[in-house]
Amino acid sequence: MQASHQVVARIGRVLRAVSQHEPDGVTTTAAGVAADLARPTAHRLLVALQQEGLVDRTPAGLWQLGPETFLLGSAAAARYDVSHLAGASLRRLSEATGESAFFSARRGDETICLVREDGSFPIRSHVLHEGIRFPLGVASAGQVILSYLPEREITDYLDDHDLTERYGATHARKAVEQRIAETQRQGYAFNPGLIVRGSWGIGAAVFDSDESPQWALSLTGIDHRFADDRRPELGRLLLQEAHDLSRRIRRFRSQ
Repeated sequence: MQASHQVVARIGRVLRAVSQHEPDGVTTTAAGVAADLARPTAHRLLVALQQEGLVDRTPAGLWQLGPETFLLGSAAAARYDVSHLAGASLRRLSEATGESAFFSARRGDETICLVREDGSFPIRSHVLHEGIRFPLGVASAGQVILSYLPEREITDYLDDHDLTERYGATHARKAVEQRIAETQRQGYAFNPGLIVRGSWGIGAAVFDSDESPQWALSLTGIDHRFADDRRPELGRLLLQEAHDLSRRIRRFRSQ
Protein backbone atom coordinates (compact mmCIF):
# COMPACT_ATOMS: atom_id res chain seq x y z
CA MET A 1 0.00 0.00 0.00
CA GLN A 2 2.83 2.37 0.86
CA ALA A 3 4.41 1.82 -2.58
CA SER A 4 1.10 2.67 -4.27
CA HIS A 5 0.88 5.90 -2.27
CA GLN A 6 4.40 6.81 -3.33
CA VAL A 7 3.59 6.28 -7.01
CA VAL A 8 0.48 8.47 -6.75
CA ALA A 9 2.47 11.17 -4.96
CA ARG A 10 5.13 11.08 -7.67
CA ILE A 11 2.52 11.36 -10.41
CA GLY A 12 0.99 14.34 -8.65
CA ARG A 13 4.36 16.06 -8.37
CA VAL A 14 5.14 15.46 -12.04
CA LEU A 15 1.80 16.84 -13.18
CA ARG A 16 2.27 19.93 -11.03
CA ALA A 17 5.77 20.37 -12.46
CA VAL A 18 4.36 20.30 -16.00
CA SER A 19 1.55 22.71 -15.08
CA GLN A 20 4.05 25.26 -13.78
CA HIS A 21 5.54 25.58 -17.26
CA GLU A 22 2.34 26.05 -19.24
CA PRO A 23 1.99 26.96 -22.03
CA ASP A 24 5.65 26.73 -23.08
CA GLY A 25 6.34 23.20 -21.89
CA VAL A 26 9.07 21.66 -19.76
CA THR A 27 11.97 19.27 -20.38
CA THR A 28 12.10 15.88 -18.76
CA THR A 29 15.10 16.93 -16.72
CA ALA A 30 13.45 20.10 -15.41
CA ALA A 31 10.24 18.22 -14.58
CA GLY A 32 12.29 15.67 -12.65
CA VAL A 33 14.10 18.36 -10.70
CA ALA A 34 10.84 20.16 -9.84
CA ALA A 35 9.23 16.88 -8.77
CA ASP A 36 12.33 15.76 -6.82
CA LEU A 37 12.69 12.67 -9.01
CA ALA A 38 15.56 11.11 -10.93
CA ARG A 39 15.35 11.81 -14.65
CA PRO A 40 14.63 8.16 -15.65
CA THR A 41 11.78 7.99 -13.12
CA ALA A 42 10.32 11.28 -14.33
CA HIS A 43 10.55 10.06 -17.93
CA ARG A 44 8.75 6.79 -17.19
CA LEU A 45 5.93 8.61 -15.43
CA LEU A 46 5.60 11.20 -18.18
CA VAL A 47 5.40 8.53 -20.87
CA ALA A 48 2.71 6.71 -18.88
CA LEU A 49 0.79 9.94 -18.41
CA GLN A 50 1.10 10.64 -22.14
CA GLN A 51 -0.54 7.30 -22.91
CA GLU A 52 -3.48 8.34 -20.74
CA GLY A 53 -3.78 11.75 -22.43
CA LEU A 54 -2.78 13.61 -19.27
CA VAL A 55 0.34 15.11 -20.85
CA ASP A 56 1.45 15.80 -24.42
CA ARG A 57 4.91 16.06 -25.91
CA THR A 58 5.80 18.74 -28.45
CA PRO A 59 7.97 18.07 -31.51
CA ALA A 60 10.79 19.82 -29.59
CA GLY A 61 10.49 17.24 -26.80
CA LEU A 62 8.82 19.49 -24.22
CA TRP A 63 6.04 18.21 -22.00
CA GLN A 64 2.69 20.03 -21.73
CA LEU A 65 -0.59 19.24 -20.05
CA GLY A 66 -2.76 16.96 -22.18
CA PRO A 67 -6.42 17.09 -23.23
CA GLU A 68 -7.58 14.83 -20.41
CA THR A 69 -6.48 17.39 -17.84
CA PHE A 70 -8.78 19.93 -19.49
CA LEU A 71 -11.71 17.52 -19.36
CA LEU A 72 -11.01 16.63 -15.73
CA GLY A 73 -10.67 20.28 -14.80
CA SER A 74 -13.89 21.17 -16.59
CA ALA A 75 -15.74 18.46 -14.70
CA ALA A 76 -14.42 19.71 -11.34
CA ALA A 77 -14.88 23.41 -12.09
CA ALA A 78 -18.51 23.52 -11.03
CA ARG A 79 -17.52 22.59 -7.47
CA TYR A 80 -14.13 24.22 -7.08
CA ASP A 81 -13.66 27.10 -9.50
CA VAL A 82 -14.60 30.49 -8.11
CA SER A 83 -12.12 32.44 -10.22
CA HIS A 84 -14.95 33.92 -12.32
CA LEU A 85 -16.17 35.66 -9.17
CA ALA A 86 -12.77 37.33 -8.71
CA GLY A 87 -12.77 39.10 -12.08
CA ALA A 88 -14.69 42.17 -10.94
CA SER A 89 -12.47 42.62 -7.89
CA LEU A 90 -9.30 42.32 -9.97
CA ARG A 91 -10.53 44.85 -12.51
CA ARG A 92 -11.46 47.35 -9.81
CA LEU A 93 -8.10 46.92 -8.10
CA SER A 94 -6.06 47.27 -11.29
CA GLU A 95 -8.07 50.30 -12.43
CA ALA A 96 -7.90 52.04 -9.05
CA THR A 97 -4.18 51.42 -8.47
CA GLY A 98 -2.61 50.99 -11.89
CA GLU A 99 -0.89 47.84 -10.60
CA SER A 100 -1.24 44.21 -11.65
CA ALA A 101 -3.84 42.34 -9.59
CA PHE A 102 -3.94 38.58 -8.96
CA PHE A 103 -6.25 35.92 -7.58
CA SER A 104 -4.57 32.88 -6.04
CA ALA A 105 -5.92 29.74 -4.41
CA ARG A 106 -4.57 27.49 -1.69
CA ARG A 107 -3.77 23.97 -2.81
CA GLY A 108 -2.48 22.01 0.17
CA ASP A 109 0.81 23.57 1.27
CA GLU A 110 1.03 25.81 -1.80
CA THR A 111 -0.70 28.68 -3.52
CA ILE A 112 -1.37 28.72 -7.25
CA CYS A 113 -2.05 31.90 -9.21
CA LEU A 114 -5.30 31.53 -11.15
CA VAL A 115 -6.08 34.93 -12.67
CA ARG A 116 -4.09 38.06 -13.56
CA GLU A 117 -5.37 41.54 -14.44
CA ASP A 118 -2.74 44.04 -15.56
CA GLY A 119 -3.00 47.68 -14.54
CA SER A 120 -2.23 50.80 -16.54
CA PHE A 121 1.24 51.46 -15.09
CA PRO A 122 3.65 50.56 -17.92
CA ILE A 123 6.38 48.94 -15.79
CA ARG A 124 5.22 45.65 -14.33
CA SER A 125 6.49 42.83 -12.18
CA HIS A 126 6.54 39.46 -13.91
CA VAL A 127 7.18 37.32 -10.85
CA LEU A 128 3.54 36.18 -10.80
CA HIS A 129 1.66 34.64 -13.70
CA GLU A 130 -1.21 32.22 -14.12
CA GLY A 131 -0.20 28.74 -13.02
CA ILE A 132 2.81 29.65 -10.91
CA ARG A 133 2.97 27.99 -7.51
CA PHE A 134 4.67 29.03 -4.30
CA PRO A 135 4.84 27.36 -0.88
CA LEU A 136 2.76 28.91 1.88
CA GLY A 137 4.79 31.67 3.49
CA VAL A 138 6.29 32.75 0.15
CA ALA A 139 5.00 35.74 -1.88
CA SER A 140 2.25 37.92 -0.49
CA ALA A 141 -0.56 35.45 -1.27
CA GLY A 142 1.17 32.55 0.44
CA GLN A 143 2.19 34.73 3.34
CA VAL A 144 -1.30 36.05 4.05
CA ILE A 145 -2.94 32.62 3.76
CA LEU A 146 -0.41 31.09 6.15
CA SER A 147 -0.87 34.00 8.57
CA TYR A 148 -4.59 33.36 8.97
CA LEU A 149 -4.45 29.61 9.48
CA PRO A 150 -5.03 28.34 13.04
CA GLU A 151 -1.93 28.75 15.20
CA ARG A 152 -1.41 24.99 15.47
CA GLU A 153 -1.42 24.62 11.68
CA ILE A 154 1.08 27.46 11.31
CA THR A 155 3.43 25.81 13.80
CA ASP A 156 3.10 22.38 12.18
CA TYR A 157 3.74 23.85 8.73
CA LEU A 158 6.88 25.69 9.85
CA ASP A 159 8.09 22.56 11.65
CA ASP A 160 7.79 20.58 8.41
CA HIS A 161 9.07 23.09 5.85
CA ASP A 162 12.47 24.75 5.51
CA LEU A 163 11.85 27.61 3.09
CA THR A 164 15.50 28.68 3.17
CA GLU A 165 16.49 25.74 0.96
CA ARG A 166 14.99 27.49 -2.05
CA TYR A 167 14.33 31.07 -0.96
CA GLY A 168 17.29 31.88 1.27
CA ALA A 169 17.78 33.55 4.63
CA THR A 170 14.91 36.01 4.12
CA HIS A 171 12.63 32.99 4.56
CA ALA A 172 14.20 31.59 7.70
CA ARG A 173 11.63 30.56 10.28
CA LYS A 174 12.12 33.57 12.54
CA ALA A 175 11.76 35.97 9.60
CA VAL A 176 8.59 34.21 8.42
CA GLU A 177 7.14 34.34 11.94
CA GLN A 178 7.87 38.07 12.14
CA ARG A 179 6.06 38.64 8.86
CA ILE A 180 3.12 36.54 10.08
CA ALA A 181 2.83 38.74 13.18
CA GLU A 182 3.01 41.90 11.06
CA THR A 183 0.41 40.53 8.63
CA GLN A 184 -1.96 39.73 11.47
CA ARG A 185 -1.43 43.22 12.89
CA GLN A 186 -2.12 45.19 9.71
CA GLY A 187 -4.51 42.76 8.00
CA TYR A 188 -2.55 42.29 4.79
CA ALA A 189 0.79 40.75 3.85
CA PHE A 190 3.70 42.76 2.49
CA ASN A 191 6.48 41.36 0.31
CA PRO A 192 9.30 43.92 -0.11
CA GLY A 193 11.15 42.23 -2.95
CA LEU A 194 11.83 38.99 -1.07
CA ILE A 195 11.66 36.77 -4.18
CA VAL A 196 12.97 39.13 -6.87
CA ARG A 197 14.69 42.34 -5.88
CA GLY A 198 12.63 45.39 -6.78
CA SER A 199 9.39 43.43 -7.22
CA TRP A 200 7.07 44.23 -4.31
CA GLY A 201 3.59 43.10 -3.47
CA ILE A 202 0.81 43.01 -0.92
CA GLY A 203 -1.86 40.37 -0.37
CA ALA A 204 -5.17 39.98 1.46
CA ALA A 205 -6.84 36.71 2.40
CA VAL A 206 -10.19 35.61 1.02
CA PHE A 207 -12.14 33.33 3.36
CA ASP A 208 -14.65 30.52 2.86
CA SER A 209 -17.81 29.95 4.89
CA ASP A 210 -15.77 28.31 7.67
CA GLU A 211 -13.58 31.44 7.96
CA SER A 212 -10.66 29.51 6.51
CA PRO A 213 -8.25 31.42 4.22
CA GLN A 214 -8.55 29.50 0.95
CA TRP A 215 -7.70 32.25 -1.56
CA ALA A 216 -5.93 35.59 -1.77
CA LEU A 217 -6.05 38.81 -3.74
CA SER A 218 -2.72 40.52 -4.33
CA LEU A 219 -1.13 43.49 -6.03
CA THR A 220 2.41 43.53 -7.37
CA GLY A 221 4.65 46.11 -8.97
CA ILE A 222 8.00 47.85 -8.73
CA ASP A 223 9.28 48.99 -5.36
CA HIS A 224 8.62 52.74 -5.47
CA ARG A 225 4.95 52.10 -6.28
CA PHE A 226 4.59 50.40 -2.87
CA ALA A 227 6.36 53.02 -0.77
CA ASP A 228 5.33 53.73 2.83
CA ASP A 229 3.16 56.71 1.93
CA ARG A 230 1.08 54.74 -0.60
CA ARG A 231 0.97 51.27 0.90
CA PRO A 232 -1.80 51.91 3.48
CA GLU A 233 -4.18 53.03 0.74
CA LEU A 234 -3.31 50.00 -1.39
CA GLY A 235 -3.90 47.80 1.64
CA ARG A 236 -7.27 49.43 2.32
CA LEU A 237 -8.46 48.84 -1.24
CA LEU A 238 -7.19 45.27 -1.18
CA LEU A 239 -8.88 44.42 2.12
CA GLN A 240 -12.14 45.95 0.93
CA GLU A 241 -12.15 43.81 -2.21
CA ALA A 242 -11.08 40.69 -0.31
CA HIS A 243 -13.94 41.14 2.15
CA ASP A 244 -16.43 41.65 -0.69
CA LEU A 245 -15.12 38.62 -2.60
CA SER A 246 -15.34 36.44 0.52
CA ARG A 247 -19.02 37.32 0.82
CA ARG A 248 -19.70 36.62 -2.85
CA ILE A 249 -17.96 33.25 -2.72
CA ARG A 250 -20.01 32.23 0.33
CA ARG A 251 -23.25 33.19 -1.41
CA PHE A 252 -22.22 31.34 -4.57
CA ARG A 253 -21.35 28.15 -2.69
CA SER A 254 -24.54 28.20 -0.63
CA GLN A 255 -26.76 28.17 -3.71
